[in-house]
Amino acid sequence: MTETPLDGGNASEAVVRIGQTVRKPWLAPSEAVQAYTSALVDAGLDLPRPLGRDEQERQIIEYVPGALAMDAPALSLSELAYVGRMVREIHDASASIPLDPTVAWDPLIPAPAPELLCHNDLAPWNLIIGERWVFIDWDGTAPSTRLWDLAYAAQAFTLNDTTAEPSAAAVRLAAFVDGYDAGRQLRTELARTMWQRTWAMYQMLETAHASGREPWGSMFVSGHGQHWGDVTAYVRQHESVWGSAVSR
Repeated sequence: MTETPLDGGNASEAVVRIGQTVRKPWLAPSEAVQAYTSALVDAGLDLPRPLGRDEQERQIIEYVPGALAMDAPALSLSELAYVGRMVREIHDASASIPLDPTVAWDPLIPAPAPELLCHNDLAPWNLIIGERWVFIDWDGTAPSTRLWDLAYAAQAFTLNDTTAEPSAAAVRLAAFVDGYDAGRQLRTELARTMWQRTWAMYQMLETAHASGREPWGSMFVSGHGQHWGDVTAYVRQHESVWGSAVSR
C-alpha cells in the first residue's frame, strides 16, 4: 500500500493517505470519537466515515477529496449561510447523543457547563469543499455548548481577518448566524462570547508555551499567539457592531 503524507495540520503528526482512506495516530479518546462520528453519520450527516483502526494501531478514516475552505476564495454570503446550517445540523444531531461519563475527554479549551459533544474546531482550516462540503479532523471532540462552539465557528469563518472593515465583516457574520438559525438568546450572548472564546484560545497557547506542551507551545511563538491576541482585540473592540448585526 502506498502511503502519501498529508500536511496542513498544526496538531497532527504522521497523517497519511492510503487509497481512499486517511491514517492517523490512535489517541486516547479515538474510540469514543469514532463512536460519536459514527452516530452523526447514522443520523444522516455527511462527514468522513470512521473505519476503525489498522494493523499499525492507526485510525482509519474515509478520505474526502477537495480543497480546504481556508485555501479557497472567500465564501459568499449564501455559502456562509450554508456552513452555518452545517454547524446547526451537527449541534442538533449531537444533542441526541448521551454524554458518556466514563470517557476521559480532555478538551483543549473547556466550556462552562458543557451540554453536548462538539467538534470544537469548526473552522475554515477544517472544512473540505468540493463535491461534498465536509468538516474533517474530529480528534478534538469533547463536551462543550452550542454557544461556545458557535462563537468559535462564527468568528473563525467571518471575523478572522483583523484588517476587514467591521461593517462588512458584520454582514458576513449575520449571514452565518442566520444560516444557523440562532435563537434570540444565542444571538444576545454571541458577540460577547466570541471574544471570550478567542481570548481563551490565546490563553491556552500561552499556557502551553510556558509549560512546554507541544505542539501548542511552539505554535504560540510561531505566529498563532500573535494572531489570536490580535483577533481578540478586534472582536472585542467591535462587540457592539457584531451584536447589532446578529440581532436583526
